[in-house]
Amino acid sequence: MTSAEIRQSFLDFFASKQHEVVSSAPLLPSSPNLLFTNAGMNQFVPYFLGEREAPFARAADTQKCIRAGGKHNDLDDVGYDTYHQTFFEMLGNWSFGDYFKKEAIEWAWELLTEVWKFPKERLYASVYMPGEGDPADFDQEAYVHWKEIFVAAGLDPTVHIVTGGKKDNFWMMGDTGPCGPCSEVHIDLTPDGDTAGKLVNADSPYCIEIWNLVFIQFNANEDGRFVNLAAQHVDTGMGFERVAGILATTKNFTDFSAAPSNYNADLFEGIFAKISELSGRSYGATLPGDVTNPTDVEMNDIIYRVLGDHIRTLCCSIADGILPGNEGRNYVLRRILRRAVMYGRRLDLKPGFFTELVDPLLASLGPVFPELDAQRDVVRKVIRSEERSFDRTLDRGMQLFESIAAKQDQKIPGDDAFALYDTYGFPLDLTQILAEERGLTVDTDGFDAAMAVQRKRAQDAQKKSVIKVAEGAQEDATPFVGFDRSTWSGFETDIVGVEEIEGVRYLVTSETPFYAEMGGQVGDVGSCTADGKTVTISDTQKDGNGRVLHQLEDGAALPASGQVVLNLDIPRRLDIQRHHTATHVMHWALRKVLGTHVRQAGSFVGPDRLRFDFNHFEAMKEEELKEVERLCNEQLVRNDLVQWEEMPFDDKPEDVIAFFGEKYGNVVRVVDVGGWSKELCGGAHVEAAGEIGQLRIVAESSISAGVRRLEAVCAGTASDLTLKEHGLLKQIAGSLSVQPAEVPERLESLLAKTRMLEKELKEMKSQAARGSVDALLGLVQEVDGVKVLAAKVEDVDANGLREAMDATRVKLDPAVIVLAAAADGKVFFNASVAKELVSKGAHAGK
Repeated sequence: MTSAEIRQSFLDFFASKQHEVVSSAPLLPSSPNLLFTNAGMNQFVPYFLGEREAPFARAADTQKCIRAGGKHNDLDDVGYDTYHQTFFEMLGNWSFGDYFKKEAIEWAWELLTEVWKFPKERLYASVYMPGEGDPADFDQEAYVHWKEIFVAAGLDPTVHIVTGGKKDNFWMMGDTGPCGPCSEVHIDLTPDGDTAGKLVNADSPYCIEIWNLVFIQFNANEDGRFVNLAAQHVDTGMGFERVAGILATTKNFTDFSAAPSNYNADLFEGIFAKISELSGRSYGATLPGDVTNPTDVEMNDIIYRVLGDHIRTLCCSIADGILPGNEGRNYVLRRILRRAVMYGRRLDLKPGFFTELVDPLLASLGPVFPELDAQRDVVRKVIRSEERSFDRTLDRGMQLFESIAAKQDQKIPGDDAFALYDTYGFPLDLTQILAEERGLTVDTDGFDAAMAVQRKRAQDAQKKSVIKVAEGAQEDATPFVGFDRSTWSGFETDIVGVEEIEGVRYLVTSETPFYAEMGGQVGDVGSCTADGKTVTISDTQKDGNGRVLHQLEDGAALPASGQVVLNLDIPRRLDIQRHHTATHVMHWALRKVLGTHVRQAGSFVGPDRLRFDFNHFEAMKEEELKEVERLCNEQLVRNDLVQWEEMPFDDKPEDVIAFFGEKYGNVVRVVDVGGWSKELCGGAHVEAAGEIGQLRIVAESSISAGVRRLEAVCAGTASDLTLKEHGLLKQIAGSLSVQPAEVPERLESLLAKTRMLEKELKEMKSQAARGSVDALLGLVQEVDGVKVLAAKVEDVDANGLREAMDATRVKLDPAVIVLAAAADGKVFFNASVAKELVSKGAHAGK
């Protein structure tokens, strides 16, 4: 079977079992404590936690995953064995409170043995057996089902069922949250297949776990207790490349003579063929006998595997909007790309080779993941740009290595080797090879210590969160009624309390039209009146319980209960709404001009300006900025209605943009501008696009690698800016005595004349400098038989001083010459020592 046939047969099998076949989630995860989507269950976490109701009882998919950072990091193993990869697909089937252990186990056996024809006698199942201090009891239910299956197959269950403790057979989402025992399926790939389960969980490449069946039935509390969940779920994960590699290596289980390898799957054929075409070499599928000192042949095959894996990781990540950069997941991608380029150099591949691997990758995975095909141009541009940038960095890295090596007699320090790895992408083994060529070794213990420090730093910086099963809505949350304009003035409500927090007094009400700062939108201001006393509200915030806190200016006192009348600063709220809707319009225009890879990465919305951060791999060109601004204003003139609707998350239209990193509940709010811009958003917006008036982009900048920032204004602020600029233009035109439309031509004429005069002045100064040479010659002295000239040159700048030096050196050579000049408040020195005088101790720098 081909890999495509294997993938499709998996999905078809579970579709026949009434599973909804769903698309892969993006590699950019919604969970803040993950670098990348690293398991099939990630997109279903809200269903397991009860945050959202699952729209289907059963699901199946193939999920793109990356394990190259954080808790799961396989990066440094890639290439040196045949089963570690940074990118892989995880095939999975899921039950959300529907079927449980019996069906999951029976269907796993049916697919493996009846559809794919896995040899039954080579399969082993593991079940949970708690060790000392492990949670829960022996998984008797799973054991019984497996026992029935193996007995029916004529196999001894005491041999084919093995047990494992918490490490191998108990799955947890985190330290807290949904969890449960798991049952793994392993296959014996030794030539004779007669190991009787002794290699299960023994880290042998000849006995591989191919499928993990997780039975989510407990909730791990913060107090260490494991409590039964109200509903039981099934979460399974199968390594697609492992299955495809096993079938390819064994020729559909007819030949077990070769070592199993994921890289034997046809998924890598096109990429390997391109590497061979570019390098003139071939892939031999060898493995290093000693990973610390592979032979040339073994290193050849290591490089093939590294490149085959890394191009998949880069392409799929970029297509999902994760660009190489300097921090977090973006930095991980940059390191992976640089690792690939460094290894490719060892095959004598020419600069730009990595970009050449994009097309065969797209041919392999593009039909499966349509986002790859849609973003092919962006993927190619980003990789090309990163590769070119690293080529320049590589030169600096080699200079650093040479500098380090020149200072050492025997060993490259571990810290220096780590700096080459971390900053310049030099794998440790490359540094060792370079060192060996110079008769040096590398302090690998020091390197490992520096690596451990970095990993600890990354773990400490990683966001930690307590995972909890949803227990219903926040009881204290303040209802927001401010989308209705009738509530903005004279809104009567009850006082819940007046609190003082860190010296600031806040009013809490039973409901409010005041928008609390959230999602980039600033909080409302206004006033409140209670018992005949009116107090200014200077800001609005929200606490961790969802209560809206109205900040009382200067700590004013209000009664702790009773009625209060709230009044918004209406003009300010209207301006905020204009700028907020403008961010949606600008987001739409950016995706039109730059591509659909553009995703919001942050924002600020105030009454007089907006800031919009977005993913993009290069600075925007002037014509792109103009086109974005033109498109925005063209849409605003249409004055389309802005509408919003609350709906179940899973019922939202497919063209609605949701932001990664945001947590969405069962019900979400869709903001629709004229049918052409649809986003999930809880903020305040105008009722028609025309309210925004004019939009003007005032700045474009970089805030980090792969993230750009646009600053813009609209409505009255934009009109003021336009009037100011028009006034300046009229002022300049008046100074130049021309009409405003003639200013560019007049300025160009003046600049051309200025350049000509500067050129003439420069030539005059050069003549003056050369003319002063004869006068300088009269100042020459002789010291110990050497001609020495130390003099000030009048009326020249730095360029003139250099020309005077050149002319003087010709006439005096050999000599020691020091000339000085002063111009525009600066002092210049120029020193020259003839080559033959250096040996006598003269030094121009000194």
